Amino acid sequence: MFISKREAYGALIGLGALASATIAQAAETIRIGAPLSFTGPASFLGEPERKTLEMYVERINKENGLLGRKVELIIYDDSGLAEKAVSNVKRLIQNDNIDLLIGGTTTATTMAMVPLIERGEVPFISLAGAVVVVEPVKKWVFKVSHNDRMAAEKVLADMKKHGMTKAAIISEDAGFGKSGHDETLKAAKDMGVEIVADEIYSSKDPDVTAQLTKIKNTPGVQAVFNFGLGQGPAIVTKNYRQIGTTLPLYQSHGVASKEFIRLAGDAAEGVKLPASGLVVADQLPAVDPQKPVVTLFAKDYQAKQGAEPSTFAGHAYDALQIALAAINRAGSTDKAKVRDEIEKTSGYVGTGGIVSMTPADHLGLSLRAFHMVEVKGGGWSLVD
Repeated sequence: MFISKREAYGALIGLGALASATIAQAAETIRIGAPLSFTGPASFLGEPERKTLEMYVERINKENGLLGRKVELIIYDDSGLAEKAVSNVKRLIQNDNIDLLIGGTTTATTMAMVPLIERGEVPFISLAGAVVVVEPVKKWVFKVSHNDRMAAEKVLADMKKHGMTKAAIISEDAGFGKSGHDETLKAAKDMGVEIVADEIYSSKDPDVTAQLTKIKNTPGVQAVFNFGLGQGPAIVTKNYRQIGTTLPLYQSHGVASKEFIRLAGDAAEGVKLPASGLVVADQLPAVDPQKPVVTLFAKDYQAKQGAEPSTFAGHAYDALQIALAAINRAGSTDKAKVRDEIEKTSGYVGTGGIVSMTPADHLGLSLRAFHMVEVKGGGWSLVD
């Protein structure tokens, strides 16, 4: 077949354009947006999240990136403020053209961002704790941290195990604390635990002695359960000891960080809470499938950051690994394809547990992912 010079020239132009497009695609970065709270009252959550994301993105780029492309991490701080979180996520979606979002340090910032994320149709893996993040299911929203309902069930089960069926709750009056409060009331009713006292406090309260004194003077209380984030739980713990209360004190997974122990000091001794296996990595049995994962992550984080990782660092690690695996399986950064692959995550062994998501479950963790731990000697001790 005869090909004219003009046709041959046109074919060469076409091949050149295709090659240029391929090179451009290879050079284009995979953009991950990270709206976090690494200053402000939730900084003890957001700061380790930031450090973890930076640490592993740097590592993957040294190992030739993903799909032949570098991974670009674009991080903005919202200081725990919902309105700032909205502004940041709008900037990430509209100006930075991110391919995927990992963040939402707190429930309040996450839920403020969700409407924009859903409208923008961007895959989002939240690091926040409340069940409302994924229930009801939102098409583009996933999460990796254990939810407040799971924490309530784990704590109440431990109370019952030790013969305690009458409890008091004290909780922060917004976001994670409020959601945890509501989930505890529901779980208590289902599990046969009577809530005989119910007090609230603000995250800005410097003292909660009045609320705790009411609880102390309530007849029948056998244990106290606090739901909150940041400095609030440390203040509750200190005040609890100061008024001479000797009843068992439980906290939620929202304080599973050495920072809580530092803030509460000696008053933290004996406090029990549900947490991931990460905080007791060296205490897990050898047969636990999480053992090698959490042990290696803890070692890597300690070497890079000079400190033990909190569960919040682990949440960022899990979110990033799930996201990168989804992009790899999708073979592109096509948002709809990546979203579908995140939803297909099955059998992922992470720092928070074994994750198997479905269209009806955008968390994918069971209650078995939680361990009860207790503060002993300024550190975490595995209870069960």
